Amino acid sequence: MTKRELPQGVGTLTPGWLGFFAVAIIVVLTGLLAYANQLNQGLVVTGLRDLGTVRGAPWSLYVAFDVYFVGVSFAGISTAALIRLFNIEKLKSVARMAELLTVVALLLAALAIMADLGQPLRGIVNLFRYGRPQSPFFGTFALVIAGYLFASLAYLYITSRQDAARLAERPSRLRGLYRVWATGYEDTPAQRHRDRHVTFWLALAILPLLITAHSSLGFVFGLQVGRPGWFGSLQAPAFVVMAGVSGIGHLIILAALVRSALRADRRINLDVFAWLGRLLLVLVFTYLYFTVVEVLTTIYQASAAEQGLSDALLTGRYAWIFWGSIATLLAAAAVLGWMTLTRFWSVGWSVFAGIFVNVAAVGKRYLIVVPSQTHGQLLPYGTGSYSPTWVEFVIIAGLFALGALMIGGFMKIFPIMPMEEGE
Repeated sequence: MTKRELPQGVGTLTPGWLGFFAVAIIVVLTGLLAYANQLNQGLVVTGLRDLGTVRGAPWSLYVAFDVYFVGVSFAGISTAALIRLFNIEKLKSVARMAELLTVVALLLAALAIMADLGQPLRGIVNLFRYGRPQSPFFGTFALVIAGYLFASLAYLYITSRQDAARLAERPSRLRGLYRVWATGYEDTPAQRHRDRHVTFWLALAILPLLITAHSSLGFVFGLQVGRPGWFGSLQAPAFVVMAGVSGIGHLIILAALVRSALRADRRINLDVFAWLGRLLLVLVFTYLYFTVVEVLTTIYQASAAEQGLSDALLTGRYAWIFWGSIATLLAAAAVLGWMTLTRFWSVGWSVFAGIFVNVAAVGKRYLIVVPSQTHGQLLPYGTGSYSPTWVEFVIIAGLFALGALMIGGFMKIFPIMPMEEGE
């Protein structure tokens, strides 16, 4: 059997794929050049500035996308874990891409934080030297970047060993990789039962880890009592819900792209989009409820600082982002609600909803990070401002291109969907 006979287009490069990789590599290299410029010149080339008399925002686009990427990772591994725990047959075709989405998103989140640090190596060293376990910052790095990422990698490895063992039996240029991947695996009923047992308990352990990790990220903001707009009990659950919204939206988009690229209409059928769409609809309505509660609480009982921040969000400088995010969430909810009521599910409209909820997620993450710094001063400082520069935009674009490159590269070395019997 030749390498061209590997399943799901593994090991083959068509002109379309080569063009995709070329564009992605160019964008990644452009992002690296922008980061090299930032590293050489310092953060002055960005829109980041200190609080207070400088009237800037030390956290901005990089931190907003760190929160966004961590959120995307949540739905990936949680969906994969639920598929394994409850044996949801209709979603098993997207289980591996959900696991892969989690790993890629976590790596991008780590890189976003590295871009935010003026001296990233010093930041890593100081994390170990001065980190305090009682700090939500420490919990975020320890749980999200370390434990969460390790658990996700282990989960992806264990659930794909059977396919690696099957591919290792076929002659191809990737055979050596598959043999290493499947080391120690024997495709016997006892081995399959053992792996199912391990993945069940690992999935059971991952779910509370996910909730804790994303809640700790919310606590980074929600426990800052001196920062209007951040301090509040809704931050942690809102982070978890919006993580589910952005992650499920991304998974819908990825499933549609894989379905088109591999012509996998039978494996990734409309039932997949119906399941994911209904779950996304519930999460969108939940987040909108949280938003209404937060806005009403601020309007009816707010300090002067909270009121100033609320005015900036609802009618002031950030109103177009706030209302734009709400509008895109409502548009996605309307589309998903219509398909749910009529039971007429469309891949195109599902992708539309997935894109819109992610546009809203980016906007909401930005609004969580920036306005509370520029318009949330308790000390007698003037209103600040922040505008991202081209350096920040190019670096973020480079991160997205890197994520696409990692997912596309994985598809060329390993099946993105679990293999079927005889495949």
